[in-house]
Amino acid sequence: MVAGFRPLARVYSTHTSAPSARLGILMMNMGGPRTLDDVKPFLQNIFLDRDIIKLPAQRLLGQFIVNRRVNKVKDQYRQIGGGSPIEKWTRIQGEGMVDILNRSSPKTGPHSYYVGFRYTEPSISEALESMLQDGIDHVIAFTQYQQYSGSTTGSNLNELYRVQKRLDPQSRLQWSFIDRWGCHPKLIRAFADRVEDQVKRLTEDVRQTTPIIFSAHSLPLNVVDRGDPYVSEVGGTVAYVVDELRRRGISNPYRLTWQSAVGPLRWLGPQTESAIEAYANIGYTSLVMVPIAFTSDHIETLFELDIEYGEVAEKAGVVQYLRAEALNDHPPFIDALASIVKEHIDSGFATSPQLLLPDPGTESEQTVLTRKWIRSQTKERLATSQH
Repeated sequence: MVAGFRPLARVYSTHTSAPSARLGILMMNMGGPRTLDDVKPFLQNIFLDRDIIKLPAQRLLGQFIVNRRVNKVKDQYRQIGGGSPIEKWTRIQGEGMVDILNRSSPKTGPHSYYVGFRYTEPSISEALESMLQDGIDHVIAFTQYQQYSGSTTGSNLNELYRVQKRLDPQSRLQWSFIDRWGCHPKLIRAFADRVEDQVKRLTEDVRQTTPIIFSAHSLPLNVVDRGDPYVSEVGGTVAYVVDELRRRGISNPYRLTWQSAVGPLRWLGPQTESAIEAYANIGYTSLVMVPIAFTSDHIETLFELDIEYGEVAEKAGVVQYLRAEALNDHPPFIDALASIVKEHIDSGFATSPQLLLPDPGTESEQTVLTRKWIRSQTKERLATSQH
């Protein structure tokens, strides 16, 4: 948590105050611990979720990993201010998004945003309860993971399905879904802004030759082998950002690397830490790091990229170690969020064909059920629009 930001969730609701609104926007993400006391339950929720990581004897081994890691992770959060700032940034983004929507799409407003995190408060359950109380009719489930993975957006959708069945068994709420947006032009330009800012900070002698390292959260290889689209979608975002940078006259070499691997499974590589050491070993003394799968600052940017990998870079001899700022409250990014939602509304709340296509590998029974529910929402919406 950033200094000066106190968690207020125990005294405020998970939504904006617009009780007359009929359209709600559920901003889904994994969340993060508000305080150090929240770290252990946060880790427990992650390591017990078989959508994100499948372990033999999940409850026993998952709890074992949590017990081994909890003090270390608490110390990491302590070093970034005592908790995660992701809720703060999500609320700032939500406020800015609905403000733009209320002006650009007044016929569908006033618009309300709701925050629903997978592993911490405010939970998806809290958000759904608020939407039902507020008289919302239609909810746009808007993932804040711009690249789709069954381990991230998929897990959120599975939880949404379970919560919806429990809290809204009569299906009073109608749903539509924004499940991926990693190549949206406004997102690409926002990322390019952040990268360009750091390239301009490089000393002139290395400004054109410094490698740009795009870093994304890794995945266990068994998820990749199943056919999860995350890897290709992250690569797509990188390709579009690089193309935009080329249009701006920035021609630096670049690579995509992967961070945050934990536990006993084999994970996707090359690992970001290893890449930093490798480039330093062959003579590069400057690097620009770009968190390409994260839009808001949290532990992976503030601790892992800034502190942990910063120390690795310094020890390896990197003199200029620069990290592109997360998108956070960057106005072009807020505008991108509003544009993505408005385009979804203008499309008639269309469902992405990608969301309805299963992975070629074996999927969980829960994922199959969730996709059937999503498909039923699409058919119901089509039937309603024809009357």
